Order: sequence, then C-alpha cells, then structure tokens
Amino acid sequence: MTTTRIHPPTQRATAVELTHRPGRWIDGWDPENPVQWGSVGRPIARRNLVLSIFAEFLGFAVWALWSIVVPQLNGVGFDLSVNQMFWLVSTPALVGATLRLPYTFAVPRFGGRNWTVVSALLLLLPAGTLAWAVNHPELPFGVLMGIAALAGVGGGNFASSMANISFFFPAKEKGAALGLNAAGGNVGTAAVQLAVPIVITLGAGLSLDRAGLMFIPLALLAAVLAWRGMDNLSNAKSDPRAYAVALRHPHTWILSFIYIGTFGSFIGYSATFPTLLNNLFPTVTLSLAFLGALVGSVSRPLGGHLSDRLGGALVTCVSFVAMAVGAVGAIIGLQEQSFPIFFLSFLWLFVFTGIGNGSVYRMIPAVFSGTSASDPMSLVAAGRAAAGCIGIAGAVGAFGGFLIPQGFALSRTLTGNLQSALWVMVAVYLVMLGVTWFTYLRRGSRLAELRV
Repeated sequence: MTTTRIHPPTQRATAVELTHRPGRWIDGWDPENPVQWGSVGRPIARRNLVLSIFAEFLGFAVWALWSIVVPQLNGVGFDLSVNQMFWLVSTPALVGATLRLPYTFAVPRFGGRNWTVVSALLLLLPAGTLAWAVNHPELPFGVLMGIAALAGVGGGNFASSMANISFFFPAKEKGAALGLNAAGGNVGTAAVQLAVPIVITLGAGLSLDRAGLMFIPLALLAAVLAWRGMDNLSNAKSDPRAYAVALRHPHTWILSFIYIGTFGSFIGYSATFPTLLNNLFPTVTLSLAFLGALVGSVSRPLGGHLSDRLGGALVTCVSFVAMAVGAVGAIIGLQEQSFPIFFLSFLWLFVFTGIGNGSVYRMIPAVFSGTSASDPMSLVAAGRAAAGCIGIAGAVGAFGGFLIPQGFALSRTLTGNLQSALWVMVAVYLVMLGVTWFTYLRRGSRLAELRV
C-alpha cells in the first residue's frame, strides 16, 4: 500500500500531518488545528463542500420530482382524482423522512465520499422508473405509489450530506458551510419545478418521460465527480450515545415539533403547490410554481443571519406569526377566487418557512448549551447532544411534507374545499408560536435571558 504524506514546509510534520490512503481515505484530519486548516485543510474541505452541494441539489430535485409531474399525469392518459394526486406527492416525503436517520449513520460507516457515490447512483432508480411509468397509464394506482415512494431516496441525501460536511469544517466555519450545503439542496426543489415544464414541452407534444430521463446523466455525473474529487475521513465517527442523550432530552421533542412547522411546511407546500395551482387556477402556467420553493430556499440563510443578531427564538416566533398571516391570505384568495392574492400569500408563506428553518437550526445548539452546566465537559456533552437533536429534528420535521398534502386531501374529502386545511394550519402555527414563546422567550426564564 502506498501512502502520501502532506506537510506545510515551515511547520512540524506532527502538527499537520495528513495521510492519504487508497480509496481517497484521509487519516489525521483535524480542522480545529489552525496550522493544518490554514495550509491543506481548507482547500480539501471546500472541494468536498462544492461536490456535496451538487449531489444534494440533485437529491432534493429527485425528491420533489413527483410534485411537478403529478399535475400533468392526466394529460398523458392517466385518470387520477385530486386526492390520489395528493397521495402521490406526499409519499416521497414520507419515505425521505424515514430514511434520514439511517442515511446519517451511513457516512461514518462507509465514508462520506463512498456514500455520496452510492446515494447519487440510487437516484437512477426513481428517475428511470418514473420515465417508464408515465408511458403506461394503465398502471394500477398502487404501482404508481410504489414508484413515487422510490423518490424518497433523494430526501435521505440531505441527512448524509449534512453529516459528512460537518466533519470537514472547524466549529467557527461549520455554520456557514452547513448553511450553504442546506440552501444548495433546497434550491433543487425550485430548480426541478422550473426545469421540468420546459424540458417536457420541447418540440412537439408532451414528453413526460423526459422528467425522469433528464436526471440519469446528472446522477451519473454526480457519482463520477464524487468518486474522483471527494474524500473519506477515517476519523468521521458518529456517536450513537449523542442520539440516545438527545432522545431523552425534552427540548429535542419541543424543537422537533417546532421544526415540523418550518421545514415540514416548506417540504409540504413545495410538494403540493404545483397541484394546487393546476387544479385551482388551471389557466395559470404551471412553471410559476417554482417561485415558492425558490424564495423558501434563498430565505433560509437570512433566518440564520437574523437569529445571530436577534436570537433564534424571537425570529422563529415572528415566522410563525407571518406564516399564520400567509395562510389566512391564501384562504381569502380561495374565497375570492383571486389568483394574485392566493399566489402572493403562498410566496409569503414560503419566505417565512425558509426564515424559520434557519432560525430553528440556530436555536438547537444554543438551547442545549444554555440548559447545560458551564464547565467544559458539560459543554462538550451538550454539543454532542445538540448534534443528535439536529439529526432527529431533521427527520421528524420532514414528516410535515407528508402531513400537509394529506391534510389537503382530508379537507377536500370532508368539506369539499381546501380552506378547512388552511384554517387548521393557522391554528397549528399559533400553537407552535405559543410553545416557542412559553419555552424560550417567556420573561424570567433562563433561556429567554440567553436569547437562544
């Protein structure tokens, strides 16, 4: 076995030594070592971040693929009810949420570079089966559901990508790196909703199979780039005890509940927005749907920035108030049959789901450090528990992507309209506002004084 040792010329080798082994494994990685980070560490980390963003971008795009395909299935020979459409767009979210925890543990088990290759190649399965299925309108609905479920592998990519990148960066730069990684992935939802309507209508007729076929070369490209340019870190180890501690910590479940309202709303609305536009305002071009996911994605870093200045709990509370207002606006738009009011209200909703995503992620480490003792050992333990909470909250929050479409389907079944589901969302946002305020902003509480 051959090894390559890398040393900055002016420093002692023991301070910054890295060993590169076959299979692009790196031994001795320590981003907290300023000498190593300033010489060879930062370029390696940034290269892995860029390639990770591309792979996660594709994962989110495939995860959201059915959201833009489903509204057009009846145009190629299928005969789906609106409720069946809601089932098809919600199933990938359910599977993706379930896969998030095992995907997180895959990085330490197999290596971040290796798992990125595998997770990119797995996208070929939902892309290829979708391309086949849309040309067979005679397929039973249950088979369609099974094929839609395969897109959930794209949702798992977020967890493994975030876990992998967290090992590459020092604490002082980890927040920015993870924010870029998350935003890059979220933008994939907007990109697929913009690109698919264009690609499938190129030339004569409607070629819906292109929606899946277009991702086959992209997934292969992501796998090749990861294979050639990413690295595995031998010291990237997960700590199952951190998850065990987080599971027993009451704030894990409070924060997970809150995250359903922010990230769950983003995924749920992204999944249903094209279907809502297509069925409620059929004369409106479907390509406008991408704007919702886009503004929700780009506003996420803003939520983190505002939280650094004002406190995550305050920004989260403001987000819930704004989201309740947006849902009421959407109800008014439906009652008045006004597309501008409905559309702008949903864009408002999307903006504050993104801001809330950023603020809750900022809250998690602040809450765990604020509820621990101040000695160094306790703070280290709190940091590990916070990492476990991030993984759990990310998985729980993603279930909102299943609950919201199902809420719309149930509302149509019971009342014949969607207003009832939106009123429930208003109530849920107000409950989440109350929980956030009472737990983290109530006057006299320790966490309020810390501005978590």
